[in-house]
Amino acid sequence: MKEKYAVITGASQGLGYAFAKELAAQKLNLVLISLPGQDLCRLALCISDTYNVKVRYYETDLSVKENVINLCEWLNRYFNIYILINNAGLGGTQKFTDASVQYINSIIQVNVVATSLLTHQLLPNLLKQPQAYILNVSSMAAFSPIGYKTVYPASKTFIHSFSRGLSEELKNTGVVVSVVNPGAMATNEEVCKRIKKLGYIGRLTLLQPEKVAGRCIRQLFRKDRVIMVNPWSWLVMALLPVWIKLPLLTYNIKKEIQ
Repeated sequence: MKEKYAVITGASQGLGYAFAKELAAQKLNLVLISLPGQDLCRLALCISDTYNVKVRYYETDLSVKENVINLCEWLNRYFNIYILINNAGLGGTQKFTDASVQYINSIIQVNVVATSLLTHQLLPNLLKQPQAYILNVSSMAAFSPIGYKTVYPASKTFIHSFSRGLSEELKNTGVVVSVVNPGAMATNEEVCKRIKKLGYIGRLTLLQPEKVAGRCIRQLFRKDRVIMVNPWSWLVMALLPVWIKLPLLTYNIKKEIQ
């Protein structure tokens, strides 16, 4: 009989790795997904040895649709999926006119297409379980357009809307769909450098992946459909009209490329 596994994309660092450790601490077996060359084998062995759980891993580029389909076929063939965490995502800060076709396409393919296809292809597997969970990682950027990011907030708006719609569609099944909208996190060195350029406000709102992961998993198991790890930031984003927050956010984000 197949054992139950939690599948985590973008699992080699930052929030994805924090999710992996949080779930392993709760004695859940894992399938970690990440790009090749991210030392995923070592991380999988480390988590397995530390928490005494089974950890499998799969390295692939989720910006390529065929890779996503191949991954799903492998997962459905060998695993009973208890939790799917769509954490993999791409962002960045550039003038839209300076952005390459690859830059724009990669954000859309990973953030929008891969998340949608993974969920679609793995959902029959999840529905076979008495209880299962999907957690999609959106962003506070989902609540406002932002200049010099342009495509990224739009992709995260999609994730938020997609998650809410799917949650409603599946509310009478055993699959719970949740979405989390975290703010800036210390996920890697590049992100930390960009945030430091924002000054005091950027450092003040910076979140630690371990705390975000812990709160997300607690709220996920409580069947909270929308998870807010920073309610004050969410309140500001919700209350401010777009004609105020759009220029303010754009002004601050522009500092990242100066």
